[in-house]
Amino acid sequence: MRTHQHKNTSIFDFYGQPSLAKALPLSLQHVLAMIAGVITPPIIIAGVVGATPEEKLLLIQVAVLASGVCTLFHLYGVWKFGARLPAIFGVGFAYVPTLIAVGGQFGIEGILGAQLIGGITMMVVGYFIQYIRHLFPPVVAGTVVLVIGLSLYDIAVRYMAGSGNVNAPDFGEPLNWIVGLVTLVTVLAASQFGKGVVKLSAIIVGILVGYGMSLFLGMVSFDSVAEARWLAVPQVMPFEMEFHTSALIAMVVICVINSVQTIGDLSATTVGGMNRELKTPELTGGLLGNGLTTAVSAFFGALPTSTFSQNVGIVAMTKVISRFVLALAGGFMLLAGLSPKFGAIMTTIPYPVLGGATITVFGMITMTGIKLLIKDELSARNMTIVGLALALSLGIAEVPAAIERFPEWLRSVIGGAPIVVAAITAFVLNLVLPHASLADEAREREAIAAAEAGAEEAGSTEAPRERRAAGKTAPNGAQGG
Repeated sequence: MRTHQHKNTSIFDFYGQPSLAKALPLSLQHVLAMIAGVITPPIIIAGVVGATPEEKLLLIQVAVLASGVCTLFHLYGVWKFGARLPAIFGVGFAYVPTLIAVGGQFGIEGILGAQLIGGITMMVVGYFIQYIRHLFPPVVAGTVVLVIGLSLYDIAVRYMAGSGNVNAPDFGEPLNWIVGLVTLVTVLAASQFGKGVVKLSAIIVGILVGYGMSLFLGMVSFDSVAEARWLAVPQVMPFEMEFHTSALIAMVVICVINSVQTIGDLSATTVGGMNRELKTPELTGGLLGNGLTTAVSAFFGALPTSTFSQNVGIVAMTKVISRFVLALAGGFMLLAGLSPKFGAIMTTIPYPVLGGATITVFGMITMTGIKLLIKDELSARNMTIVGLALALSLGIAEVPAAIERFPEWLRSVIGGAPIVVAAITAFVLNLVLPHASLADEAREREAIAAAEAGAEEAGSTEAPRERRAAGKTAPNGAQGG
């Protein structure tokens, strides 16, 4: 008797393989959500190191290519390397402050040399994480995810205002806000009132509407598309590597901190998108793989890689975890990396459209962090950890002048991203503060109340005893009237 095996086409299953028509819009919204974050770091670093126009295009191309390769590598994995989770990896923005400090002093050669050592450090962390994972309970991971979401809001607002740079000529123009808000309203309408693919593809629906409006208003430029080449093959060692002690220290520190962010992002992926906790082999594979891709990328001129929090938010919001969907996104990035013209087309999307489409995603990341936190007890101890981590990280981010007198390498590590301060604060406090559950705290209050009651009772019985003793010892002449 023959049995018919039905092909798994569910978009809500990691191994599901939906039709191309259903998967395409779902994957494109991942690409569009990440593309600005991928190309911005190489653009910034190219300016810092004084790269030529050709070198700038090369840095952008290999960043896009590395993001595609890295995503596919983590989706499918090789041996113990790779998270094998519905997560998008690519050249990360979290490294930018450190890269600026290193690049300004030692150039692109100093960045790539330090990056190689930083990638190796991440692999070491990945190997030992199985022995120290208990040091990253939900109160630490949840705090990290929460700060990731909160720290992304200003990026979305800047995009809606017209640019990632507040000094841009048209920054804050009402027209930019109109386009951004139309995009945002479209995303909300599609996600809350849409059905089927429209509901799940709310972000790309919003981008399409916003992009069409931008075309009508003349806000889209195709100059970069006309100038881009059709095919470009990456070169091995397009830049030399240099190794400087201060650069190595700064990069190793930020790579270790980024490992904590990876823990948070992967935890948010499994909790928000898959309704389960992150498994140790997945965490180990994610850190090992991220370290490997960071180290290998240095040989091609691509900057360090990390998880993309905005894509984590998309997974948490849509619950679409099909590996096939995210692999399509990785394939698009790979194609864009090999064909600069394809990548240039994606970069024509105006900033207000990207901001309006992703601000809800960043909000979802924040809520995923809260969801992680409430998995643990909100005891006074845990609330102290979360509250102090938020206060220090967001406070320093708001007042960067407060650490201007710090050494350059330390300022570049803790001053650029709130996630660094939050991760260090939550990690250290979790180690040093005594563990006390809600039940422990309740018992402690009961013991204090009982001690106070005992003291009051002792005081009330002691007074009559003292009066009786005083009556017995008083002289006879004092008694009577």
